[in-house]
Amino acid sequence: MMGDTYCTDCKRNTEVVCDHAAGDTVCSECGLVLESRSIDETSEWRTFADESGDHDPVRVGGPVNPLLGDSGLSTVISKGPNGSNGDSSLARLQNRGGDPDRAIVLAFKAIANMADRLSLVATIKDRASEIYKRLEDQKCTRGRNLDALVAACIYIACRQEGKPRTVKEICSIANGATKKEIGRAKEFIVKQLKVEMGESMEMGTIHAGDYLRRFCSNLGMSNEEIKAVQETVQKSEEFDIRRSPISIAAAIIYMITQLSDLKKPLRDISIATTVAEGTIKNAYKDLYPHASKIIPEWYAKEKDLKSLANPKA
Repeated sequence: MMGDTYCTDCKRNTEVVCDHAAGDTVCSECGLVLESRSIDETSEWRTFADESGDHDPVRVGGPVNPLLGDSGLSTVISKGPNGSNGDSSLARLQNRGGDPDRAIVLAFKAIANMADRLSLVATIKDRASEIYKRLEDQKCTRGRNLDALVAACIYIACRQEGKPRTVKEICSIANGATKKEIGRAKEFIVKQLKVEMGESMEMGTIHAGDYLRRFCSNLGMSNEEIKAVQETVQKSEEFDIRRSPISIAAAIIYMITQLSDLKKPLRDISIATTVAEGTIKNAYKDLYPHASKIIPEWYAKEKDLKSLANPKA
């Protein structure tokens, strides 16, 4: 499992690998063991729905959830096959009573599923759940597309936590919700929460560097190339490049890979970054005149920059 943690040797946040079998947390760049003998708090069994039968190994309920009315500590009367493993009449009576939190529990499950498919950390998942709960408290979710609302909550939560995802990435796990529906849901959420708070909701500023590590990882780039890309992005912020952060990130990755021995095709970069090839070319055209000033000298000398494709040619 991967995550970001501060490494004392690298002097910055790096991706770490969590080895649950050994209980070690290891920096992926320098190999330093940041934490050892950590306790694995996950369950020690695996449950398969088709095979569990009457031998369910779960001995405890779910965790406390402060966003639910009963904090998630209510009792559920199970109804087993043919009335076994539970009282069917009591279970039927409980279902008649209704569950006021049923809709929000379904939304929380949808948020958890989407967050898992994007490999998002728990803080982002919790923030998205909190945003949806505030909408539910205003009684404004009825009749709206649940998948679009949940996807928009995740998009906003990612930006607020400083780990933004592109709309295309969110759309890929939104169970059929389109970019337009997610965009409308995002605007609706921002408007509703502005009414609640009396001020605009802080969304967080997106920088090109926010996408780099994930894009470079998707392309299988080396640590040296990733470092060069990061430094190039930082220097590019000194110039007035009027392109979206994601377009700048994709164009700089394309520029750096053209200077390496293993050149990446523009199509591969487009797929990894979800940016159209034409958009990458246009951003590259704006960055090309500043190449000698933004690309670090330790990675490429000025004579090496002549191998870069001239966008005007």
